[in-house]
Amino acid sequence: MSGLNASLGYFLAVVIFASSVRTLLKKWPRFSFIMELASSFMLVACWLEVQTIVEVGQWAGGLGPDVTVTMLFGVLLTHGIICGGTSGNPTLVTLKFLQLEVMTIPTLLAIAAQFLGAYLARLLAVYYWRLELTDMHMIKNMMASECSTSLLVSGLQGFFTECVCALIFNLIHLSLRRRSALIRVPLIAVLLTFLSYTARGYTSAFINPSLAYGLTFHCPGFTFVEYAVVYWLGPITGMTLALLLYMGNIPRIFARNLLYFQRTRLRVPKGDKAEKKKM
Repeated sequence: MSGLNASLGYFLAVVIFASSVRTLLKKWPRFSFIMELASSFMLVACWLEVQTIVEVGQWAGGLGPDVTVTMLFGVLLTHGIICGGTSGNPTLVTLKFLQLEVMTIPTLLAIAAQFLGAYLARLLAVYYWRLELTDMHMIKNMMASECSTSLLVSGLQGFFTECVCALIFNLIHLSLRRRSALIRVPLIAVLLTFLSYTARGYTSAFINPSLAYGLTFHCPGFTFVEYAVVYWLGPITGMTLALLLYMGNIPRIFARNLLYFQRTRLRVPKGDKAEKKKM
């Protein structure tokens, strides 16, 4: 249980930091992109610890799959509550850009901040592992240079896995956008947990380019380009297809609806109806 207590303390510290940054920056809307940095930092930092529990927790700390799934759901739920207005996901920022909700410069700043947040979270996790507070973290520190990749299939299979998972996620995300946060946040957390658990033997279904960058790009086994095709191009492709299926068009690229056509009804004036009845 000491390993679990250490992990919970780590989660709490990361959440407090991210919440503090968001609270401070609410007064300066111009620097709202830094809130994306905090959101990405929180997500990647916590997910790295969950990944540690998945890899070595069962035989170093007695933490089984039920614990890891529960903790992942808790991380995603907490992230959704704390970072409500920001996603920490470049794919969702790009989705808003394609829907004409944000301009080019804010989009680029937000994406850059998300990747920077993922990088800083990686540095924090490595420093935390080096402290070797528990046996689990000592083993993780020894394995840090030879980590196991989350991509367990070929690049083509990985691309289609991420693409399909992103398609499902974004379709549901678009459908729930106008729902209350009390409904939307838990459902999204359940969905992401389910997709991650289902695809754990393929790509782990990160559906988040900056998250994948922080978690698995540094691991040997594949080149940077192969990782980028799977974890960057795959989610972007799935998101674009989801937007096209949901709206019938991509507003940033073309306005014409290619899939859904609205039927136009001819309205007959009331005077004409009365004349027809008399006849």
